[in-house]
Amino acid sequence: MSKKKSALDIKSGVDQSDYTHDTNIKSIKAKRKALNAKKTLFNDLTSGSITALSKAITLLESTLAKDQKIAKALINDCLKANKPATKIGITGIPGVGKSTFIEALGLSLLKENHKLAVLTIDPSSPVNKGSILGDKTRMEQLSKHSRAFIRPSATGNNLGGVARAQERV
Repeated sequence: MSKKKSALDIKSGVDQSDYTHDTNIKSIKAKRKALNAKKTLFNDLTSGSITALSKAITLLESTLAKDQKIAKALINDCLKANKPATKIGITGIPGVGKSTFIEALGLSLLKENHKLAVLTIDPSSPVNKGSILGDKTRMEQLSKHSRAFIRPSATGNNLGGVARAQERV
């Protein structure tokens, strides 16, 4: 297999200027790769890819500066795309039946040929920083459906679940 040609490739016998130094070339190629990855992720996300949705949420939850930058750009692109979606927030004390209600509502929506994404937020333990993240197991029928996506997330050190991610982007 031959290597792809690039305008950034260094020709033999030609002196390198500071602009074509190896580290600059690597930096430019990395920026191009990240830009293409973001465009691909956006296109996949807006075409309904579950994998792209998972990757986008992971970017939003990340604390890495480079991921936060991509997540912010991705959110801005999604807002500009202006695709219609309905968002519903459900909250309540443990054991009140939130998962049961969400499963019933979700299955009803799926019968009407809708797609569904359920993002659950579980409080993290201040002792071991862990979460049960058991909502998906309590929505057994919904979690098996091909047009349903369920993603449990832990609050980490923040009350309110998604507040940390919203503040960054």
